[in-house]
Amino acid sequence: QVQLVESGGGLVQAGGSLRLSCAASGLTFSSSAMGWFRQAPGKEREFVAAITSNGGSTHYADSVKGRFTISRDNAKNTVYLQMISLKPEDTAVYYCATGRRVAWDIRSRYGYGYWGPGTQVTVSS
Repeated sequence: QVQLVESGGGLVQAGGSLRLSCAASGLTFSSSAMGWFRQAPGKEREFVAAITSNGGSTHYADSVKGRFTISRDNAKNTVYLQMISLKPEDTAVYYCATGRRVAWDIRSRYGYGYWGPGTQVTVSS
């Protein structure tokens, strides 16, 4: 059974930093692409970042490019999202995802079959 557990969320002032972690189990992590998505109140879940199974390729939403970095440690079955220069508009529940459906673009939420419960990130102005 695939399980994803996010951690590292919290309350931070604008301009601050956070690092989110997502620990995965029940899958061959080193063969799995991973994604981060977020959902703000009243909005649809949106793509944030993704990384291929070997970490060789990363993808970012335009809104976070240059401020967020996705990385992974296959020895620890963990994917990270380093976030700097946070803005109030980054406030959302952040989810990690895996179980890629290759018929969908890596940036599409429909392209993932497994999701974590999410971690809240709140950026105050």
